[in-house]
Amino acid sequence: MFGFPTFDRRHFLKHMAGLSLMALPGMQFVQRLRAATPQLKKQGKSIIVLWMGGGPPTIDLWDLKYGEATAFDDEPLETSVSGIKISPYLPKVADQMKNLVLVRSLSTTEGDHNRGTQLMHTGKTPNPVVTYPSIGAMTSFQQRELTKDMDLPAFISVGGGNNGPGFLGMNYAPFVLQNPGSPPANLKPYNIGWGLEEKDRIRRRQRLFYTVEDTFSNSLVPHVDEKDRKKFPDASVAHSEVYGKAFNLVASDRGKVFEITPKDGKIVEEYGRDGFGRGCLMARKLVEAGVTAVEVNLGGWDLHANTQMTLKNQRLPVLDAGMGTLVKDLVDRGLWEKTVVVWMGEFGRTPRINQNAGRDHWARCWSIVVGGGGIKGGQVYGSTNKDGTEVKDDKCSISDVFATLYQGMGINPQDQIRDNLGRPMPLSEGKVLKGLV
Repeated sequence: MFGFPTFDRRHFLKHMAGLSLMALPGMQFVQRLRAATPQLKKQGKSIIVLWMGGGPPTIDLWDLKYGEATAFDDEPLETSVSGIKISPYLPKVADQMKNLVLVRSLSTTEGDHNRGTQLMHTGKTPNPVVTYPSIGAMTSFQQRELTKDMDLPAFISVGGGNNGPGFLGMNYAPFVLQNPGSPPANLKPYNIGWGLEEKDRIRRRQRLFYTVEDTFSNSLVPHVDEKDRKKFPDASVAHSEVYGKAFNLVASDRGKVFEITPKDGKIVEEYGRDGFGRGCLMARKLVEAGVTAVEVNLGGWDLHANTQMTLKNQRLPVLDAGMGTLVKDLVDRGLWEKTVVVWMGEFGRTPRINQNAGRDHWARCWSIVVGGGGIKGGQVYGSTNKDGTEVKDDKCSISDVFATLYQGMGINPQDQIRDNLGRPMPLSEGKVLKGLV
């Protein structure tokens, strides 16, 4: 694409192996690699996970069964795609349906909050032996060469959430931003001066930190020289790298990306001034700044009672403003083809309405929403039967969804990675959903 060889690992090693025999061509290759770096970084895509903690009643949002005993009396709303209807309380999202895909035939196996959260974050059934990485950690790991020199974390979680790095280690743990729109706690230590004085004191603290870290690392393997010690993938090395990035962020102006200011204009009102709205705006700012993975959390979906009224008056207005504006904003700024978005929770909720006018846990058939990157929007994948109790067409698994998300980011879902026991495994064991990428 750029007029020089594809830079994969095998190609790189082939050139490096011949350096002793043919130094000049090897150096020319390295020079071309360096020249290509800005272009290669542009190829990286980001992912935004909109996490709905508690298990949303997707039958009332994306797959309404109007007129059936399993439905409330909310008449579905036409969207920007003819024939696709969703909740009447999601008008902004409805307007963006041309960019999104409703996956209405997801079937999973976990009806417990904790296990469902693990399953939907990792694409893997919870295992007591192996702690799997979340999709945010995994995508950060896969694109680590594109972000290794960036002073922003590659994976950021807005509003908390259960999305750990698993066996990848703390280098790929999310940087947690509890209060979107405000600088993270301790980003700028209190009362250490201003301007150059502030940066100088931060750097002095950094040098002191590395002195302590090096002393500790040396004591672990005193027989290994400094050059080889850096090759050890132990916790002390990861700890130093993580804190090194933190120091760089503190000492730079990049920390301002976490702030929402008057310069952001009326778009702040469109997103909504609640935590989820600010989180969605923060997600857009972060992927625009080069962050690989962002998760934004909106809880409160465990609706065993008064489901309809809670959706109408609380959850859906907040979701609509944040999600609808996020999609529009990404499209308007030319970021949509570079950003995969997925909306999901740990499971759906029962088609049957219980005695408390609510719905209980249900994993047999439910819906999620995907879009962006290489995913072709404006369509529905799969369907459920008339009353929403069974999958009718194109049943899919969470592994299939993850394969599709990875493919939409330009990452081969069959790429191999080794777990904490050294066993090889693909990023996803599923199949890319037909017609989506």
